Amino acid sequence: MAENNQQQEKDLSELLKVRRAKLAELQENGKDPFQITKYDVTHHSKEIKEHFDELEGKSVSVAGRIMSKRVMGKASFCNVADKLGNIQSYVARDSIGEGSYKDFKKYDVGDIVGIKGEVFKTKTGEISIHASDVVLLSKSLQILPEKYHGLKDTDIRYRQRYTDLIMNDEVKETFIKRSQIISSIRRFLDKKGFMEVETPMLVANAGGAAARPFETHYNALDEDVKLRISLELYLKRLIVGGLERVYEIGRVFRNEGLDTRHNPEFTLMELYQAYTDYNGMMDLTEEMYRHVAQEVCGTTLIPYADAMIDLGKPFERISMTDAVKKYANVDFSEVATLEEARKLADEHNVHYEERHGKGDILALFFEEFVEDKLIQPTFVTDHPIEISPLTKKKPDNPELTERFELFIYGREMANAYSELNDPIDQRERFKAQEIALAAGDDEAQTTDEDFLNALEIGMPPTGGIGYGIDRLVMLLTNSPAIRDVLLFPTMKSIDK
Repeated sequence: MAENNQQQEKDLSELLKVRRAKLAELQENGKDPFQITKYDVTHHSKEIKEHFDELEGKSVSVAGRIMSKRVMGKASFCNVADKLGNIQSYVARDSIGEGSYKDFKKYDVGDIVGIKGEVFKTKTGEISIHASDVVLLSKSLQILPEKYHGLKDTDIRYRQRYTDLIMNDEVKETFIKRSQIISSIRRFLDKKGFMEVETPMLVANAGGAAARPFETHYNALDEDVKLRISLELYLKRLIVGGLERVYEIGRVFRNEGLDTRHNPEFTLMELYQAYTDYNGMMDLTEEMYRHVAQEVCGTTLIPYADAMIDLGKPFERISMTDAVKKYANVDFSEVATLEEARKLADEHNVHYEERHGKGDILALFFEEFVEDKLIQPTFVTDHPIEISPLTKKKPDNPELTERFELFIYGREMANAYSELNDPIDQRERFKAQEIALAAGDDEAQTTDEDFLNALEIGMPPTGGIGYGIDRLVMLLTNSPAIRDVLLFPTMKSIDK
């Protein structure tokens, strides 16, 4: 096996040497492709195929990467891939000239070329270009992997996304769809009167979520700062400032583990709307998800893994307490004390820590017994106050808050509140978070005095939503892992 690998490496090395020798020859003959600065492209492959009736017999210019090549004496075929697909070209010596044809025969798979010629259909019915001119625009000095063998290693695919995009059309389609999803969200919110804004990434106080931040040092100010973990607190300041409807789509950073659903840097969408509550946010979220699916996928029936997700019918709405009662047969509305909650946890093998309150234990029950059951879109409402430090209390039950999370296929997809706008209550919540931090919760928030000052200026009743763009893209592209929808996911460095 080792000998076989050594031989393969030797063969590869020889092939790479041949490519460099071809480049040197071109350069010696005054045909250095790297000196070419532009090429006038008139059409892409998909356009030619879709509009063949109009373009047949007409001259077009395309550019792209040679993906396959068949040389047959005085005539050859090559397949060229561009951003929209690929198209075949018929390259004949008599059409492009003897010298150009001699050069063409030396071109390699992976080379980038410009081809000018007439659109026609071969005897087998394939729409093609009859080349009148072929120009080498860039020389590929590496060997592309084999179509069906070289890109099965997901680690290589993620590390070399550029190669992955060349070899796998479905990967390219995923990222095209990702761009369309973000554009669709923007159009939806713009039409609703929301204003897109940008807020700081480097912050003194990383609040707005339960997560451990990345820390760095700002040399110019000689101050330690953090990378933001959320967009929330600055967007709320803008609500205080009277902007009423704001949103941001931006990167946030959380110093946590890597798995199929988590990457330490990811794209978050957060919006805030004055004069509404979490019920209004539920309606808006449902409408937004339905709109984006219909616009990007052409349907609200979305296949994901082994399920068919129906975004077209009304989303289920259930309180966390009722969900735990339904799936775990435990009714926390009848649990009066922390001792009772701990006893139930012990009986059901739910692990908790000394610092956890009754509400924390309710949330742990939910995670253990409910989350993975919520396949179809479900709004889970009325979270305990212990896990909702920025949310308004329910007037009829101050132990619970006006908050919801949207679950689809057992995954949290969105988080939303009736935002807490009482500065006195907010200060007390921050104090509770500080105590939790001191007790060992490294994801607890710290007091943000400037944010409290903003609340004291006065924030109107406000609803807010936050959701990860990456998880939405996973859903709408049927992607099993977050790395499949991130162009350049976080990877451990390869030791050199």
